Amino acid sequence: MSGNEHGSVLQFAPFQSFVDEGFWHRLSSLKLNKLGIDESPIPITGFYAPCSHSQVSNHLTLLAESFPPEPSEQSLVTTTSRGNRNRCSVPGILFNTNTLEGFHALDKQSLLKAEANKIWEDIHSGKAEEDSAVLSRFLLISFADLKKWSFHYWFAFPALVLDPPATLVDLRPASQWLSLEEAESLSAACNEWRNSSATADVPFFLVSIASNSHATIKHLKYWESSQHDGHKFLFGFYDPCHLPSNPGWPLRNFLALICSRWNLEKIHFFCYRENRGFADLSLSLIGEALITVSQGWKDDQHIPNAVGWELNRGKKVPRCISLSKSIDPTRLAISAADLNLKLMRWRALPSLNINILSATKCLLLGAGTLGCQVARMLMAWGVRKITLLDSGKVAMSNPLRQSLYTLDDCLNGGDFKASAAVKSLKRIFPAVEAEGVVMAIPMPGHPVPSHEVNSVLEDCRCLHDLIDSHDVVFLLTDTRESRWLPTLLCANANKITITAALGFDSFLVMRHGAGPLGTLRDFKDDVSGEMGNVYQMDRNGEHRLGCYFCNDVVAPVDSTANRTLDQQCTVTRPGLAPIASALAVELLVGILHHPHGIHAKAEFANSTDSGSTEQPLGILPHQVRGSLSQFSQMTLVGHSSNSCTACCCTVVSEYRERGLDFVLEAINHPTYLEDLTGLTELIKSANSIMLDWENEDDDDDDCVEI
Repeated sequence: MSGNEHGSVLQFAPFQSFVDEGFWHRLSSLKLNKLGIDESPIPITGFYAPCSHSQVSNHLTLLAESFPPEPSEQSLVTTTSRGNRNRCSVPGILFNTNTLEGFHALDKQSLLKAEANKIWEDIHSGKAEEDSAVLSRFLLISFADLKKWSFHYWFAFPALVLDPPATLVDLRPASQWLSLEEAESLSAACNEWRNSSATADVPFFLVSIASNSHATIKHLKYWESSQHDGHKFLFGFYDPCHLPSNPGWPLRNFLALICSRWNLEKIHFFCYRENRGFADLSLSLIGEALITVSQGWKDDQHIPNAVGWELNRGKKVPRCISLSKSIDPTRLAISAADLNLKLMRWRALPSLNINILSATKCLLLGAGTLGCQVARMLMAWGVRKITLLDSGKVAMSNPLRQSLYTLDDCLNGGDFKASAAVKSLKRIFPAVEAEGVVMAIPMPGHPVPSHEVNSVLEDCRCLHDLIDSHDVVFLLTDTRESRWLPTLLCANANKITITAALGFDSFLVMRHGAGPLGTLRDFKDDVSGEMGNVYQMDRNGEHRLGCYFCNDVVAPVDSTANRTLDQQCTVTRPGLAPIASALAVELLVGILHHPHGIHAKAEFANSTDSGSTEQPLGILPHQVRGSLSQFSQMTLVGHSSNSCTACCCTVVSEYRERGLDFVLEAINHPTYLEDLTGLTELIKSANSIMLDWENEDDDDDDCVEI
């Protein structure tokens, strides 16, 4: 509004806010990774610049860098933000609540008054003269709904209320207030002020115009020392408003400073505005205002009233923005997938290491009922690198129990399971790094015809390379013999290995012990003369945990021949595979978070020395066996055997010395592994002892009859 000769109430164009998407992304990241449930206020920085267009006002803007920089960013921020002519830095405070109810329940009037009090204190302490940006201090309250990617928020720009209001005597374009010489000099002084790295972002200043029309610009702190030079003074500020009849919101607290600190009742203010980066005195305004305030304003104990909550379409209500539609779907999927894991760290599991989970490479041998479920569970835990190996095709009977397949995968003879599973995983979660390998695993008891030797050896090499390039191997195949070569290769490479196996209504989930050559005190077996299992010791003198084959007294053989239909299929109760798969993945997560990793001892429920109280995820068992018929579950331990056909030192050493020739001999000759590990002699000894017992029993019977 323009003034008249009698004057009118000085009115100000409210500040407008703009929040860049980067700010919300940064807030989300801080909330999930650092703040958690902490609702403490956060110092932030807003940015604004003088109006640069005759039809558009500038906004106070929040960016990603509005948050305090991390230590690694500190030097960069300090270097790049100082003296930025395109934006003035304004201090603010953010209150982010944990719930929407908490957001609505905030005492908004008290928060506004508290920020206004800070401005009042800065005025009376003299801080506002040294750092004038504090006059535009602001407040933001918010609630971040990270499930929906929506944000409720409300800005306040606290302004001290003059009582009575200031009177506007006159308001005109600066070019009409000043002589041509004064206007040219002031324009040059403003451009110099704006182009200096020391003053470009200082939003409040003094304009001094000498009798010879020469204009200079000074910091506010030089007001007192400039009173006796006979110059005319204008109180200048960067005005974000474009209106020709109203100054912008920053002038309100500027007037409070002027009347409170310097006892002025009549002032001339200068609303500095630009055009294409240079001072525009036809767009800029100069006004004359009268200020009459009570004596209490000179007393720092007096606290004026304050206003300043931003209006939303003319109403005092908060705003809400949703970013879900503007975010790339893959990026949104990643954020959503990580959300539950990061929320777990807030209260239940602060030590959860999401990075180690996302970086772990998992190889799943078998893409059937178990393989599908394990892959899904791994993704739910944040594992992103998954390889599935299987030679089979999707059959019509598969989709109901194997959760990664649909009817379309069964048509035209069926797609390969490994390939179909990968496609399904990527449909579920596009960011997963999944790969399918179509390959059969060479098995003992399945002799290799001469014309297939080269092909089988190549499969062995491929399996060796896959295991070497992954961190974890899951044995999820449906025959015992198909687990032998992977078990040997994992023992040789000392890889985390987890087995899941199903019966009709029972299951076994177990972790294999570390490889023998990586844990033995010396290279030789520690063999006892006693009959039975002979255990190998780890580097701490403890019994090394066994593998899937350690309790066997025979080598794995062909288990697929002469099987009836129900034996050819994996006939189990439908609920068994999800239970076993979930436990297998939970076992992996426990290993990855245990300080001893693959070397961790077997722990039991209610064990006094298990150390479970020290591990946030609880105990780390060796074996979990369960029965659906009894709805029971128990944890067991099985130590390694020096006669194991898959993981003992003898077998691993033989593999290292002979390589694939050893593997081929083990495949083609059923008794080779038993002869190598001493099982043949053990069985003979056992049979001899049993025969002696039977003879003794016969003698006893004869005696009784007599």
